[in-house]
Amino acid sequence: MDLSQEEWAEQLKNDDNAFVLDVRTPEEIEEGYIPDSTNIDIYLGQGFMDQIQELDKSKNYYVYCRSGNRSGQACAIMNSIGIENAYNLEGGFMNWDGEVAQ
Repeated sequence: MDLSQEEWAEQLKNDDNAFVLDVRTPEEIEEGYIPDSTNIDIYLGQGFMDQIQELDKSKNYYVYCRSGNRSGQACAIMNSIGIENAYNLEGGFMNWDGEVAQ
């Protein structure tokens, strides 16, 4: 499900079952990341699939990439393996104006 930057940030702030997932590359993460996020690079292909299979399906996943494109794909993949609550950050990290860690 796509959420605007405001909806994503607001929903995340009030969610005690949240898991923030960054699907960007290690090089992109060097530019900064959303605090408390976990990185699983979607470009790992089967490695990405293997790692998301291990995730707790009961959590609410807040997924982002650079622009919102890869994270949208990631949400669709996650839905297909039984993770019901995966929220895509529209516009991605390049439009994020919330807190950033280095």
